[in-house]
Amino acid sequence: MYTFYRLGRKKTVLLTFALAATLHATAQTEQAGTSPWGPADEIGTLNMMSDSNNLSLFAKIRTGKVYDLGVEYFTGMPGFTELGDPAYQYWLTHTPRGTVVGNHTKQGGDMNRKVSYTGDAISMYTHTGTHIDALNHFGLHGKIWNGYTPDEHLSDRGWDKTGAEKIPPIIGKGVLIDVPAYKGVEVLPGNYVISLEEIQQVIKAQQLQINKGDIVLIRTGLMKYFYNDREKFMQNSPGISMEALKWLVEEKGVMTLGADNLSLEALPSKDKSNWLPGHTYLLAQKGSMFIELVYLEDLAKAKVRNFLFVGLPLKIRGASAAPMRPLAIPL
Repeated sequence: MYTFYRLGRKKTVLLTFALAATLHATAQTEQAGTSPWGPADEIGTLNMMSDSNNLSLFAKIRTGKVYDLGVEYFTGMPGFTELGDPAYQYWLTHTPRGTVVGNHTKQGGDMNRKVSYTGDAISMYTHTGTHIDALNHFGLHGKIWNGYTPDEHLSDRGWDKTGAEKIPPIIGKGVLIDVPAYKGVEVLPGNYVISLEEIQQVIKAQQLQINKGDIVLIRTGLMKYFYNDREKFMQNSPGISMEALKWLVEEKGVMTLGADNLSLEALPSKDKSNWLPGHTYLLAQKGSMFIELVYLEDLAKAKVRNFLFVGLPLKIRGASAAPMRPLAIPL
């Protein structure tokens, strides 16, 4: 009995050491990526854009219809306030009736005047509403994409590398993968993980062609709750799996991705060591920025699967994200 106990314990110890070694080896391989576009690169896979490809895409437009893929910004909108980040706030700084005293512009106050004056302001986390994550948002082992470090490149005024102001206008062929339409539901259930097998099935069923340099948008149907049920939107977090992400990036060569949910990937993550492994993989390892909270309902209703995508991020210097208003024009 004693011998058996010692033998079992020895095996347990050996297995523990083996597991620790495997985890250590895995951690060592998960490093921030080095850009194939050179040591000065700050935009990663967006380098795949070209003037000739843009010209080719614009030449394929046969309709004047434009789909707005951006959400509205409003007080109380869903956001990352659960993590302690500031909620979207809007307030008036000037009103026609409120500028009677101290009316420096001489245009407010008196409602009988020819011209009245209204001014307002907003405050928000940069990852609010439809936005794109910059490459400095996530890092690995003290480095972000292309080996940049916070010690060398992060100040109280933000990053001087890979900041949101470096993100160019994003133009490319967009492809919509409509998972709820394939499954015959309005919205995917809470925490549903879209597997690689299912992504491939949807692509085949919806006759989609995904090429290198494309922009892939994934619909979960979650936007059904965005404007009228904040609690459901925040608690229901379906998203794409790591396996599917890797296939789209490494096998299909997509330029960037987007989704109508809060995090692109499913939450909560099954990876207990990394709350958002997809973010780390895309941003830090692959240099692939992506777009969250994309409004895809009108596009899905019209069954538009292929389109010219145009996205214009705000040029916020040093920021880890930028609000944007993407457009889709059917091809």
